[in-house]
Amino acid sequence: MPDNSQHFVIVGAGAAGLMAARELARAGRRVTILEARERCGGRICPLPASEFGYAADGGAEFVHGEAPVTRRLAREAGLSVRTIGGAQWSFDGTTFSRENPREPYDERLHAAVKGLTEDLTVAEFLRRHFAGPEHARLRHAVERMVEGYDAADPARASTLALRDEWMNDGHAIQARLDGGYGGLIEFLAAECRKSGVGIHLGALVTAIEEVDGRVGVRCADGEVHGCDRVILTVPLPLLRKIALPAAAREKAAAADDIGFGNVIKILLRFTRPWWHEREGLADMLFLLSDETIPVWWTRLPDQHPVLTGWFGGPGTAELSHLDPQGLIDAGVDSLAAIFSLPRGEIARGVVAASATNWAHDQFARGAYSWATPRTRAAQERLARADGPVLFSGEALYRGRDMGTVEAALASGLETAGIILQRWRG
Repeated sequence: MPDNSQHFVIVGAGAAGLMAARELARAGRRVTILEARERCGGRICPLPASEFGYAADGGAEFVHGEAPVTRRLAREAGLSVRTIGGAQWSFDGTTFSRENPREPYDERLHAAVKGLTEDLTVAEFLRRHFAGPEHARLRHAVERMVEGYDAADPARASTLALRDEWMNDGHAIQARLDGGYGGLIEFLAAECRKSGVGIHLGALVTAIEEVDGRVGVRCADGEVHGCDRVILTVPLPLLRKIALPAAAREKAAAADDIGFGNVIKILLRFTRPWWHEREGLADMLFLLSDETIPVWWTRLPDQHPVLTGWFGGPGTAELSHLDPQGLIDAGVDSLAAIFSLPRGEIARGVVAASATNWAHDQFARGAYSWATPRTRAAQERLARADGPVLFSGEALYRGRDMGTVEAALASGLETAGIILQRWRG
């Protein structure tokens, strides 16, 4: 029989924290969640449907790959996961062209990565295998994918970790949750509360203390929550902001071997989908360019007149001085350059806008993790349940789609499973 007196404190009410809490509470454990924000969800950030015409996402948006945990949870919640389709277009500064999705992942790249026996950073891999001027286009395509899609630094990112992505021509399956990820978070939070989980919002954790075999979790307001074990699910940069016991601090240092990238995301709602008026672009899902905000996507198959701008990776530091309105202006400028339209014409058509530089979010300090050649060893160390402080979250996921909501949910589920197996009471 489980020891129902066991008390677990989970720091962070994002996808990983809520998933772990639900599983532990269902098994009869006492669970408290401490969340610094005034809402659940973390880097899942719903935006008002009244502003954008649908339940928009200011953070995580897509369901990547097979995502079995996400899809199973969505079915529980009565939510639909809809596969999306459409064309990927590119703008080279002069003309639009429909991109062949295989082009950046051609046979030369496949052959080179398939034969790798040791891990290399992406930058080193390109230097060794594709250094010549004849490979300039391929290098650009790979670097653009690594920086823009994975939010990673090619000088540190693992080639082996990205190999499956390249060999499969990118993530072949792309989908969205009807109603956005906010509905999934609402469901998980309600499930937690129904199982007796206490969720404390506005509770900023500053320290974890270990005294006489018990653990105390101290918040910024001075309140201390006593418990048997703590599960930290905060984004990697925030681990450095929490004072930890010596053993946990030593383990947390392994997080330095896991990459963590930034994303700037901009949503612009217009009076009409004016890009459809450009010949051939009615089927446009993604649009890639080299403008300041380089990637844009539409709501296909929905017809909402919204364009979402995306800028990921180390280059986002160049825009760190901009506030949300400055980012919106940069987005409008980029669209004006891409479509050769007067800036004022585009700006006048905007009826709602949102912009987030996730590096500026004090409770995230970035967007999501990515793998370096040393990440797998770091994940194994962090995932060990060998003390009163445990770690969980998307950065610890060892599957293919690291850095996703699926990764967070799966990690939370795995952490709860380890606890229930190891400490049966």
